[in-house]
Amino acid sequence: MSMSISNFHVNNEFLIFKSKYFMKAYLFPGQGSQFLGMGKDLYKNSHSAKKLFQLSDEILGFKMTSVMFEGTMETLKNTKYTQLAIYIYSVIKAKISNYFEPDMVAGHSLGEFSALAAINVFSFEDGLKLVNQRASIMQNICESTHGGMAVVFGLEDSIIENACKNDHGIVVPSNYNSPEQLVISGEIQALRRVCSFLKEIGAKKIFILPVHGAFHSPIMKPAQKKFQKIVNQIFFKDSKYPIYQNVTALPVIKSYDIKKNLVEQLTSPVKWKQSIKNMIAHGAVSFTEMGPGNILQGLIKKISKNSL
Repeated sequence: MSMSISNFHVNNEFLIFKSKYFMKAYLFPGQGSQFLGMGKDLYKNSHSAKKLFQLSDEILGFKMTSVMFEGTMETLKNTKYTQLAIYIYSVIKAKISNYFEPDMVAGHSLGEFSALAAINVFSFEDGLKLVNQRASIMQNICESTHGGMAVVFGLEDSIIENACKNDHGIVVPSNYNSPEQLVISGEIQALRRVCSFLKEIGAKKIFILPVHGAFHSPIMKPAQKKFQKIVNQIFFKDSKYPIYQNVTALPVIKSYDIKKNLVEQLTSPVKWKQSIKNMIAHGAVSFTEMGPGNILQGLIKKISKNSL
């Protein structure tokens, strides 16, 4: 039986009409969605939001609100501050929302922590501690290694995967963002060699990301071991809603599995494209982004076209 499909955006929400069932998915962004002044409007206009922002400052022991509201873009780009800012903003936005009623959720990299706090797998406070420790550990690894990341457009995944495999250095696929976009991570020299080769064989566009680390790659292995100890100290509940985690792209509800996947995420690729395809296959017809900006919306549009 054939089915007519229409797609459009409504208030930062991307709708896909393809069945009589209306399953709502909520998505939480990772690094790259930050902006100066983020959260200031929430702080001013919501008493509940203000209390959570103030609680964040108390827990962290410094004025994260000042970094977000009045800091410089250079400071905000620092991994330590970026991850905290996006987590705080995204979770508060979900907590004060009158329409946050998910049937399923997913978060892009760091966004998994925001998603889990929003659906009460762990508390806002515990999530903040996890993100703070994760960001510090990752920042330390970045400073002690020479890693980087690059976005590759216009080549099939298998071609990029083989190019990484065939290089003698450490370079791997790290973010399967959309059918047209795959991010690779690794040692700077290996990254440059692979990028050069991919340009020669027809990549439409390649650009090096402005980060100083090879996230979601084997270079993060030391961070993974340290982060495991921190995760083990936090109480996780089973989820009421399926969360499609980056490591497997499959729905998870058990706390044990959620913990395991969060730790593995540091060295494993973000299977975002695969997660969204699975959410659509499992009935998601609406995707709402709970975070600063709408960086995930363009990816959803490309992925959904490829899935329908």
